[in-house]
Amino acid sequence: MSVKKDTIPPWGLAVAGATGAVIANAMVYPLDIVKTRLQVQEKRDPSYAAVAGTDVPHYTSTWDAISRIAEEDGFFGLYAGINGALIGVASTNFAYFYWYSVVRTLYISRVPTPPGTLAELGLGAAAGAVAQVFTIPVAVITTRQQTQSKGERKGMVDTARDVISSEDGWTGLWRGLKASLVLVVNPAITYGAYQRLREAIFPGKLNLKPMEAFLLGAMSKSIATIVTQPLIVAKVGLQSKPPPSRQGKPFKSFIEVMQFIIKNEGLLGLFKGIGPQVSKGLLVQGLLMMTKERMELMFVLLFRYLRQLRSEQLQNLADLAAVKANGIKPILTK
Repeated sequence: MSVKKDTIPPWGLAVAGATGAVIANAMVYPLDIVKTRLQVQEKRDPSYAAVAGTDVPHYTSTWDAISRIAEEDGFFGLYAGINGALIGVASTNFAYFYWYSVVRTLYISRVPTPPGTLAELGLGAAAGAVAQVFTIPVAVITTRQQTQSKGERKGMVDTARDVISSEDGWTGLWRGLKASLVLVVNPAITYGAYQRLREAIFPGKLNLKPMEAFLLGAMSKSIATIVTQPLIVAKVGLQSKPPPSRQGKPFKSFIEVMQFIIKNEGLLGLFKGIGPQVSKGLLVQGLLMMTKERMELMFVLLFRYLRQLRSEQLQNLADLAAVKANGIKPILTK
């Protein structure tokens, strides 16, 4: 059955997107922990332990990180900070899909032709920028929680207090905002690629099957992740604690993070953690779009049913008014 989705209000599309994102991220959350830790660690150097005053964990691969985190912090160590992460995922995706729907609808109402690739990227970037401004504090707190050791682990409120007291006051919760605004090109590329791939592979198809949506979501996210990985690494570096070799001195900009990484680890250091990053993105985006498509279909059917019910009620009221106007007593049936 094919149904049109243009009848879904922006909040409906936002709920569908946020629901899909939460389900997808909860299923692959350990990969999120691993990619964050791989992206903040420095190149192995014996002097780091002396600087930090303790043995700094260093992971050699995704599997090494998973096994060592589970061994040192227990099974739940792989889910450290998940509450904040899912709140952040829900709020970010709700805001993104809401504003994406709004700006896309405004664009289509003013421009008679469907948006091209550049227009799709621009619409996605605008929606992403608005979403980031309101939701980045949750991302900062989650990054800190994901990089805390078992002994340092704190809740969201206490972690937020640490960020506020140890850095730039309340503005510390918006660390990495510039990098995040630059990174709006990631979802813009993702959803721009998704629309283009959908039109190319499934032209004219209104409703995708679950595996078709999964395939398109995975392909589009992989493209976006590879293109923006250096910015992702720099953003994580900004939002986490400074590496031991900097002796507590925080980074001031994502450019400074990138320069530090290139100096100490070379250009390839900007792509560290790309394995779990791509794996996570592929699975999350695939599951997200698959779930989102199903949720949107449910909303379409729900709104269709509600409109039909309302139409029947209005018709009954009209019939009753006509009967009264003609002076005919309506027949009441049990």
